[in-house]
Amino acid sequence: MSTFILMKILESAPSRYDRGIKMLTFGGVEKAYDNLVAPVKKGDTVLDIGCGTGALTMRAARKGARIKGIDINVDMLDIAKRRINDAGFSGTVEFYEMGVGEMDTLKTASYDVIMSGLCFSELTNDELRFTLKEVKRLLKPGGYFLLADEVIPENILFRVLQWLIRFPLVIITYIFTQTTTHAVRNITLKIRGIGFQIQSKKLSFLKSFIELTARKPEER
Repeated sequence: MSTFILMKILESAPSRYDRGIKMLTFGGVEKAYDNLVAPVKKGDTVLDIGCGTGALTMRAARKGARIKGIDINVDMLDIAKRRINDAGFSGTVEFYEMGVGEMDTLKTASYDVIMSGLCFSELTNDELRFTLKEVKRLLKPGGYFLLADEVIPENILFRVLQWLIRFPLVIITYIFTQTTTHAVRNITLKIRGIGFQIQSKKLSFLKSFIELTARKPEER
């Protein structure tokens, strides 16, 4: 079932976040993250948007990248810092308490890779548009944008199934956390629409979770 919305409940107890997400997704997110970092190379400069407890950050660090992780949840950042320090990557990874609205303070064309896992579904439509524009601005020409997140299926049948599954989870999530998430609609079109080239796209069985790799065109 589509359990990603339950991550909001787990975020209220960050120490259990990774274990909970792994159990709820039967390891699906772990596999998606393993696949997602394939384009990351040694020496790449990487921005991890909504890095949480550092699951994607750790994978990129193991490949020899230099990473900046940003998130607004201080408790989750503390866990990410401990994980990175324990793994011996503190010299190549930095974490900052920062929301997507502050990305305009970062230097233009300064990243080889920008990645995000289960963050875009927490953004409003305005935040999503702003974030995508910033991703394009911050990436170097030829740079990669890597995304794993919950999406709204294009097929009406799968969309109905997703709604039936999500609705009670939305209620439960709001009761526990007073927040919610929003599966992203037409994310492939949005990313292509701002000038990115889609390199690969993989959808889950219910078409409600996407692994997407896009590339900013080289300058001519």
